[in-house]
Amino acid sequence: MSLLEPRALVVIPARLGSTRLPGKALADIGGRPMVVHVLSRAIEAALGPVVVATDSQEIATVVRAAGGESLLTTGAHLCGSDRAAEALRAIDPEGRYDAVVNLQGDNPFLPEDALAGALALLDDPVVDIGTVAAPAAPQEADDPNAVKLVGTHVTPRRLRALYFTRARAPWGEGPHYKHIGVYAFRRAALERFASLAPSPLELSERLEQLRALEAGMRIDATVLDKTSPSVDTGRDLEAVRRVSSSRGMSES
Repeated sequence: MSLLEPRALVVIPARLGSTRLPGKALADIGGRPMVVHVLSRAIEAALGPVVVATDSQEIATVVRAAGGESLLTTGAHLCGSDRAAEALRAIDPEGRYDAVVNLQGDNPFLPEDALAGALALLDDPVVDIGTVAAPAAPQEADDPNAVKLVGTHVTPRRLRALYFTRARAPWGEGPHYKHIGVYAFRRAALERFASLAPSPLELSERLEQLRALEAGMRIDATVLDKTSPSVDTGRDLEAVRRVSSSRGMSES
C-alpha cells in the first residue's frame, strides 16, 4: 500500500443518542464540547483531512462553528466504523485515500502519538487494521467500561490482537492492556468490514472490532506508555472535567 500525503482520511463518528451517556458528544469539558476537543486532537496529529461524521444536525453545527468539517450521515449504524465507511463513500468516491482512521469521539485526552502509532502499523502488508493500547491501571482490569486487548507480542511495542473483551483478561496477574478507541483501516478492510453483518461476539461484548476478528481480519496494536481516560459514563465525565480543570484544557 502506498500512503501518499495526506496519508489518511480521519473520521470522527459522533452520535447524540449514546446508550450509556446520551448527548456525551456535546458534553461541556472546560468550556468546549467534547467532540471539539477530540477534533482538535485529530487535527494536531496532521495525518490528513479530518471530518466529523454524525447523524445529528446539532453536533454538525457545533463542529462547523469550531472551524471543523462535518458530514451528516444516516442514523442506522450499529457502530462507528460503519458510520466511517458511509462517510468515506460520500467524501472520497474516487478512492484517493488508501487508509481511513476512525477516531472514537469520547477521548478528549488522546495521546498525541496515538493516531500515528495506529496508522504506522499499516506499513506491514499483513495488517488490516491498526490500533493502540496501553498498560491498564489496576482498577481498569475489572472495569467493563475499560476494554481489554488480549494479544501476543510481535515486538516489545507491538501486539497482534487475539481478542477484545470487557472482562478481566487474560486471567492472572497480567500484564493487562487497555484498548484505546482508534482504528486505522486499509480502505479495502473498512469496505469489507462495513459489508459484513454484525457478528455474534460483537453483539455479545458490544465491541465492533470483534466483527473484524471473527471475519479473519488481522488487527495489530501499537503499545503506548500510558493510557488516557475515555468518557463512557457520567462518572467518567466528571473525572475528565476535573482533569480538564487542572490542565487548563479550555485553552487547548
